Amino acid sequence: MIDKTAVQTTSGLVPPYLKKGDKIAITCPAKKLPHPMADAISLLQSWELEVILGETVEASYHQFAGDDELRARDMQKFIDDDSIKAIIAARGGYGTIRMIDKVDFTRFAEHPKWVVGFSDITILHAHLYSNYNTQSIHGQMPVNIQDASAKSLETLRKALFGENISYHFNSHNDNRSGNAKGVLIGGNLSLLAAVAGSVSDMDYSGKILFIEDVGEYLYSVDRMIRTLDRAGKLKNLAGLIVGGFTEIKDNDIPFGQTIAEIIMDVVKEYDYPVCFDFPAGHIPDNHSLILGRMLSLSVKNEHVEIKYL
Repeated sequence: MIDKTAVQTTSGLVPPYLKKGDKIAITCPAKKLPHPMADAISLLQSWELEVILGETVEASYHQFAGDDELRARDMQKFIDDDSIKAIIAARGGYGTIRMIDKVDFTRFAEHPKWVVGFSDITILHAHLYSNYNTQSIHGQMPVNIQDASAKSLETLRKALFGENISYHFNSHNDNRSGNAKGVLIGGNLSLLAAVAGSVSDMDYSGKILFIEDVGEYLYSVDRMIRTLDRAGKLKNLAGLIVGGFTEIKDNDIPFGQTIAEIIMDVVKEYDYPVCFDFPAGHIPDNHSLILGRMLSLSVKNEHVEIKYL
């Protein structure tokens, strides 16, 4: 039986919002931490939350925060503990795909809770939405707190506590104007391509897709976008939101297209709105997005408005 404090909506299951005094857990499902998280813990405590740290926070196994079994066990412990109201991934990197199939989400389906993170955590977001129709938060993680903008951290607090978030920003003239409504899905482009065809894959039809990435070559971005398109993922979207594509590299022989040109070249035959430069991704100003929730997207030349419905 689903937790009665969770709210079933037409766009997905909404876990109970946090309130002061709630317990939240920090775990590392992927790469190990490079430094302590004192600043992140202090921030969360300033929101009057009780912070519980997983074993993985101090664990190390090669590049990972403990071996696959430990990282899965840490996640399982917090999924099964009903006193934990949110699970925050300490960082991304690489490794969630190695442990996710070792986790039993039965208890999560009955007692959903907020899962927070981005980058490698895209696999968790996709898995929870695809299999349990549950909303989650694409937002700042503890490893990024010391460099994060105050605005981005405030959007995370609002998302966790159920306060309204909406966005107005100016993009650039590569946008394609239009209006759309749909459930927001997506995250890191590399991870979306990695889960395609798996049990964690999602139905993209009628959805508004958000993508971002970091450290990729231009040709690799081109290949991943075309991979999604060839799989039928982009044809029936309601809209496309492109976030930060940072630290992008090129070969000695230039690829010849920008990120915007690569993306628009692939989706040029479709007619849904497309906007660029949304402030989310591997950037200090990484604004929170609630994945699995219905939103409206309005693109008028360079002006973009995003509202949750």
